[in-house]
Amino acid sequence: MEYQHIECYLEGAVGVLVLNRPAQLNSFNEAMHREVAAILKDWDRNPEVRAVLLTGKGRGFCAGQDLGDRAVNSDQAAPDLGQSIDRYYNPLISRITGMAKPVICAVNGVAAGAGANIALACDIVIAGRSASFIQAFCRLGLVPDSGGTWFLPRLVGRARAMALALQGDKVSAEQARDMGMIWQVVDDEALQSVAMQQAQHLARQPTYGLGLIKQAIHRAADNSLAEQLELERDLQRLAGRSEDYREGVDAFLNKRTPEYKGR
Repeated sequence: MEYQHIECYLEGAVGVLVLNRPAQLNSFNEAMHREVAAILKDWDRNPEVRAVLLTGKGRGFCAGQDLGDRAVNSDQAAPDLGQSIDRYYNPLISRITGMAKPVICAVNGVAAGAGANIALACDIVIAGRSASFIQAFCRLGLVPDSGGTWFLPRLVGRARAMALALQGDKVSAEQARDMGMIWQVVDDEALQSVAMQQAQHLARQPTYGLGLIKQAIHRAADNSLAEQLELERDLQRLAGRSEDYREGVDAFLNKRTPEYKGR
């Protein structure tokens, strides 16, 4: 499949996905949604891809929805925005959070609207120092989607989440890191190399177990302690039967570097 709106390639065991509509700050239209969905579906099933790195081309990460696709006037019926969420944004967030391998996001500029929440859906978020995050929905009379109302309160607390969603203020990369929204801030010129180093490191790890860790942490938000303890037991049982666990123990006992396969 040839891609018009994204760039994608493998660097070792890391799948690199670059949103590539820089003139539109990498905002999503339907064609880009379809391309992103296709490559993530492929990489999710491909055992050779052990980690995914998501970033944007140019001066922005992603400005969310391309409003040029949504322009309406008084003579037109109101668009069904829920249909777009059902068809594109919700499956995208579910794919990122449900992938049984790490997804690292390198935020290289503004991340606004759905673009901010797509970044927050990733497992590890590294931002360039000039990056920013904006819950821009309120400026158009809309509700944060793409998981925004779920991620924000869990990452930064209810008070901050409410203010960010109601006011639509720009949050700098340093502010986002300090309030627990993202993991790390680096100089702009180092962003891609640092993010790739992180992705390559994770790709060498026991990624079967990393996928189970993702599952446990995502489910913890809605589980009681008793339910979470049972989930940990069940996932640990699966982890203990993996080839990666056997390799890790054998490498430890024989004082050698493990060679994990992700299974």
